[in-house]
Amino acid sequence: MLFYKTGEDFWRKIMEEPIMEKGVHAYSEEDRYVVPKSAAVRKHLEFFTGLKFGLMMHWAPGCQIATYESWPLCDDADDWSREDVIWTDDMEEFKHHYWNANKTFNPIKFRPDHWADFAKRAGFKYLLFTTKHHDGFCMFDTQQTDYKITASDCPFSSNKRANIVQEVFNAFRAEGLAISAYFSKPDWHSEYFWAPEMGKAETRNANYDIPSHPELWNKFVDFTHQQLREICSLYGHIDVLWLDGGQISPRIHNQDIRLGEIIEEIRNTTQPHLIVCDRTVGGEYENIITPEQSIPSHYIGCPWEACITAGDYFSFHYEDNFKSPHAIVRLLIEVVSKGGNLALNIPPQPDGQLPAKAMRNLLRVGEWLHIHGQAIYNTRGYPIAQEQKIFITEGSENVFVFYCYDENTPRLPRRVNIKLKDERAVQKITCLRSGAAVSFIQNGKILVIHTIELDPLGANYADCLKLCF
Repeated sequence: MLFYKTGEDFWRKIMEEPIMEKGVHAYSEEDRYVVPKSAAVRKHLEFFTGLKFGLMMHWAPGCQIATYESWPLCDDADDWSREDVIWTDDMEEFKHHYWNANKTFNPIKFRPDHWADFAKRAGFKYLLFTTKHHDGFCMFDTQQTDYKITASDCPFSSNKRANIVQEVFNAFRAEGLAISAYFSKPDWHSEYFWAPEMGKAETRNANYDIPSHPELWNKFVDFTHQQLREICSLYGHIDVLWLDGGQISPRIHNQDIRLGEIIEEIRNTTQPHLIVCDRTVGGEYENIITPEQSIPSHYIGCPWEACITAGDYFSFHYEDNFKSPHAIVRLLIEVVSKGGNLALNIPPQPDGQLPAKAMRNLLRVGEWLHIHGQAIYNTRGYPIAQEQKIFITEGSENVFVFYCYDENTPRLPRRVNIKLKDERAVQKITCLRSGAAVSFIQNGKILVIHTIELDPLGANYADCLKLCF
């Protein structure tokens, strides 16, 4: 698990090494978390951290090539990003095909209402969607570039649903889901970031010395600010602005996009509640810590969200190994018990549909959540570590104890031993699945629950015991 500090040692390490390993971000340290100054933002964080389960989606024309999104375009991304590029050894040829994938992108089976209906039935409470990844292709009708879904050179531009971000956001809001807008700070298509006149771009950073060319950088900053204004003024209520590309920071090659300036403008106008996730940068605008493809080893007391793939990849691949319902339930329980949200990534296909196997598995998770949701949503993590397979969440009045089964083996031990954080007297314990009361013995903070009394018939993935005080 990657866990770098956000102090000077962290930034020195970033200058010496990439902040990613096989596309996986480092994440900021809990004790450096800065509580937002805005009362409106703090209040909205309480709402958002209660949602617990989000659907993340990476989607852009590059999905037609079925490789890592954006990263093969970057010469310093190493071999991991090019493992699927097997039809050519010439990366310049590959880049040509990738940059022009928009000219064949026509996802005619795209039905955002179907996506949103699925998400609701699967138990998701919010959407995290890529408005623009590092390749710079915009899935919304920006006025800052023609490299976008609504441009005339993209076949899908004539479709009535061409403004994909607008369509998706509206459909998910209609089903009651919150919206988190992914936006890449680096833009490798922008002539102000990878400037053609400055020679070949060889790293993920701007390909010129910013202090020597302030006019170019200021144009990029203005370009970025204008796109953020568009997203936050033309696309309805945005709960979270999720900013990827932690290397875009004043501390790294002077790549200062003056983020505070545009965020405060947005908060003072269209989105006063706006949560901002400036990944790995730390400070006032990293309101959520975001472990990627990993779960912290312990409870974390500040807002955090694990972004983890439902399969092996964030972007679409024709062959992917999607996690079982059992694995997803276990993942969700562990994340929530440690105080976090889970953003589970499902990549849409080039035709606009979602992968059928991923949908089937998630709908089964939704069935489990229909019974056990009260122990997941609007709960807090539990700071006391338990025995293996046991996780605890805490609601406003109750404590919930999960026992996670081995895959395909719903077998409880004779008893479950729990360490409570205080000595409040437990009055009653019931099984959420069956409603049956369960006997127990309490000795101060130690609770022994006699799970042998529970009927295993109908048990799936994990059982949950509700403690009433």
